[in-house]
Amino acid sequence: MKLLKRIREVFGMLKHREPTKIYCPLCGSPKIRLSSSLDYWLTPKKYVCENCGYVGPIVMEIEKEEG
Repeated sequence: MKLLKRIREVFGMLKHREPTKIYCPLCGSPKIRLSSSLDYWLTPKKYVCENCGYVGPIVMEIEKEEG
């Protein structure tokens, strides 16, 4: 039961956040999308930038600061 209580505490501490906007890590363009509809379901995510042609698993996310 201690394990279940600890798991509950960890989930309670997780910050719920709204989806953030993603940007290309090379050019900073917001015109970036998953390369196919199967990404993240069967295979790791792979993004494609429509602006510069970047293809890869890394994107930038910008979160709004609370204050």
